[in-house]
Amino acid sequence: MMKNKIFNMMKSLILIFVFIALNNCSKQNNEDPNPLPELPIATNEVDFWLTKADQSVKLQKQSGILAFGSAYNTYANIEVSDSQTFQTIDGFGFSLTGGSAQVINSLNADKKQTLLQELFGKNENAISISYLRISIGASDLDDSVFSYDDLPEGQTDMNLTQFSLAPDMVHLIPLLKEILTINPAIKIMGSPWSPPVWMKDNNSSIGGSLQPKYYGVYAQYFVKYVQKMKEQGITVDAITVQNEPLHPGNNPSLLMTAPQQTEFIKNHLGPAFQTAAIATKIIIYDHNCDKPDYPISILNDPAAKQYIAGSAFHLYAGDISALSTVHNVHPDKDLYFTEQYTASSGDFGGDLKWHLKNVVIGSMRNWSKTALEWNLANDASFGPHTPGGCTTCKGGITINSSSSYNKNVGYYIIAHAAKFVPAGSIRIASNLSGNLNNVAFKTPNGKKVLIVINDGNTSELFNMKYNGKWITTSLESGSAGTYIW
Repeated sequence: MMKNKIFNMMKSLILIFVFIALNNCSKQNNEDPNPLPELPIATNEVDFWLTKADQSVKLQKQSGILAFGSAYNTYANIEVSDSQTFQTIDGFGFSLTGGSAQVINSLNADKKQTLLQELFGKNENAISISYLRISIGASDLDDSVFSYDDLPEGQTDMNLTQFSLAPDMVHLIPLLKEILTINPAIKIMGSPWSPPVWMKDNNSSIGGSLQPKYYGVYAQYFVKYVQKMKEQGITVDAITVQNEPLHPGNNPSLLMTAPQQTEFIKNHLGPAFQTAAIATKIIIYDHNCDKPDYPISILNDPAAKQYIAGSAFHLYAGDISALSTVHNVHPDKDLYFTEQYTASSGDFGGDLKWHLKNVVIGSMRNWSKTALEWNLANDASFGPHTPGGCTTCKGGITINSSSSYNKNVGYYIIAHAAKFVPAGSIRIASNLSGNLNNVAFKTPNGKKVLIVINDGNTSELFNMKYNGKWITTSLESGSAGTYIW
């Protein structure tokens, strides 16, 4: 019995010694005499914001790591270079119609402030709109037709003693003042849809032409407009002479041919601005890309050209390359893209792709200083609008009630540029590669921004190259990406 106890004790001690020995041996084997250096942790070098055509992702910052490297592959390349520069950017934004102002003002105070901060602020959630186009008098997306000098039929006002901004003091001007408190540097362009009807040859808000005997009076109408807006604390950076001068069927509207616009500018509007020491830029045309000969013919007149800052375009007809056609003939004059609407019947993915390709990327690659969508906001019935005005124009924002609004495709089209490319940025070189339509910028603080839309039917892998290094990334069909580094 005693022998068994001693044997068991010895057996237990032996097992303990064996366990200790094995444990020490294991520790020695795990200690590598030549340990490998720890690999550095990859850090993100490029911020990537994405919107997908199917709306599953809308202007969301992606969490993956994008870092420049030099590993070779055979994917398509978008090479960005700031050694070649083009135009300086004035801004991205919308037309703030009277109807837009009216529906935004219908929001309760808290909801309205939230929306305005999101549209015009500089915080992380804002898209930082930097340019607005407004109508001089009513556009077709106001709830009624008016000018700033409306008179009973048969009366005239050659000295403009009845001129008043009163029709816009209810909605538009108060809202502009609120916007300017958020972004005092925002640029504003004014565009008339029609002169006062007493100046026209058909005495109607629809169509007709400006009578030559009123050219001088109408020039003073513009002078008063700029001066009166300045008295309200609103600087009008530029005016176009006439919205869509070759579309006299809208309400309001005016037919103004190129020879008529030439005559009006060189002998009336230009000298009037000069005499009144008005620095507001005079922009011509403001219509579709199918008639580049219209602005070219005006600029070919040296007496008119001296007063003109540039030409403005829409894209309801023609090709966006028309801007370069004008630039190539008159490279000393600027280009502006001022209007394109998304329709009530439009598809989010289709509109995102077409408008980013043409309005944002296309206009920028063809020398435009601005890219503006039409109509910032309307109600759920696509109003308000004048009798005969657009009934299918969808705002960037839909105001549903005093406490509710939706962000539509126009919001995201502009956001992919406005949020990341502030005024004063310069377009820099980037090559087009297959279906990857793109444009690149250098911002005032030195950041590079690349906007890409995949116009193809399949997902594409591609390289973004800069300074001899590159990043490999991908975009699904119809997806938009903005890359910042």
